[in-house]
Amino acid sequence: MPEDELSRSSHGNPGKGLVNGIKTNPASNSPKSSLSVPLGPPVYVDLAYIPNHCSGKNTDPEFFKRVRASYYVVSGNDAANGEPSRAVLDALLEGKSQWGENLQVTLIPTHDTEVTREWYQQTHEKQQELNIMVLASSSTVVMQDESFPACKIEF
Repeated sequence: MPEDELSRSSHGNPGKGLVNGIKTNPASNSPKSSLSVPLGPPVYVDLAYIPNHCSGKNTDPEFFKRVRASYYVVSGNDAANGEPSRAVLDALLEGKSQWGENLQVTLIPTHDTEVTREWYQQTHEKQQELNIMVLASSSTVVMQDESFPACKIEF
């Protein structure tokens, strides 16, 4: 394609065929299945926020295979929208089982939900096997006229 034609096609409809800046297959209606993210080494971080309030729409086992964190924050508190998603919590177990190293991982739920409680109870043995700790805290922070649950994290 000539340079001027390439320039027009990329400027004529900016963002077309891109999802989060990644080129997608225009024939597919599902951005998740059409992302062409190159494989690479995993990324190690101290703290990672599980995307989209721990919704299954954007997070799968591949996220946990590639983003390896000492701490994962789960902020979902909307059962009607599947947040947090049991499938995402299960994906953490699946992804962590592929690490090949038994690094300590701490899961920090920001809300006490039925989904996280059930997942914790039903998968407790697997969590121990994978060296995953779920941080529970009954601490409350009071700011002005508002109070909310909180956890202290030290690095």
